[in-house]
Amino acid sequence: MKCPFCLSLENKVIDSRLSKDGLSIRRRRECLSCNRRFTTYERLEEIQVMVIKSDGRREPFDRDKVKSGLLKATQKRPISVETIDDFISTMERQFQEANQKEIPSKEIGERVMVKLHEIDEVAYVRFASVYREFKDLGDFVRELKDLLASRGEKAADQALANLDRKRKTSDFS
Repeated sequence: MKCPFCLSLENKVIDSRLSKDGLSIRRRRECLSCNRRFTTYERLEEIQVMVIKSDGRREPFDRDKVKSGLLKATQKRPISVETIDDFISTMERQFQEANQKEIPSKEIGERVMVKLHEIDEVAYVRFASVYREFKDLGDFVRELKDLLASRGEKAADQALANLDRKRKTSDFS
């Protein structure tokens, strides 16, 4: 393993730990050249899942791409990176267990939406606004109405309906 600081191949493992899910090993290493420490993760190599994009292209599933989208949606929200990593690992494991070699990108997006709806509604709306490509405030308001309806909040739903009426009559000008 190359040291990320000096690129030396000489290092030693200081500590190894099994991850909570038991699917990876975290290794703490020390470079023998520059004495700096770094962490590596070892995972079992599994069959690569291919993602079918909306335009028909196929590309390998990239957990970092999913993580990036989730981190943007959950920015400044009380959601740990560990929660995000656990969700992505679970999703990958489900694909492997179902022996799914190809998965539509829409299915991945919907799974992310369901999870965000469960853990943080603000992050859910942020992700939805990009994923569903909201064109205007009306799309945003409709999504909020659906969210609030699923929570059963009639008063908040009514407030949003009033906001929508005001928007239609004045366009907030």
